[in-house]
Amino acid sequence: MSTDLKRWRMQWDKATLSLEAVHRRELQAMTDDDVRRAVADLFSVPLPAGLPPRLTSGLVEQQRLFAKLRRPA
Repeated sequence: MSTDLKRWRMQWDKATLSLEAVHRRELQAMTDDDVRRAVADLFSVPLPAGLPPRLTSGLVEQQRLFAKLRRPA
């Protein structure tokens, strides 16, 4: 690995640690109202147009797919 690539990687490793620390502090500083607003924002995202109506929760289909993954190939 070249020296420049190693320096670049080390710089990103340091940046990642710093960004994770900022993220952790921001999450810890959130109030209950902040969390409620964030959740409301997530649930207010419009769905793409033209989706068929959902008749089930999808849980049965999900479990069927998981069962396929458990079976030996």
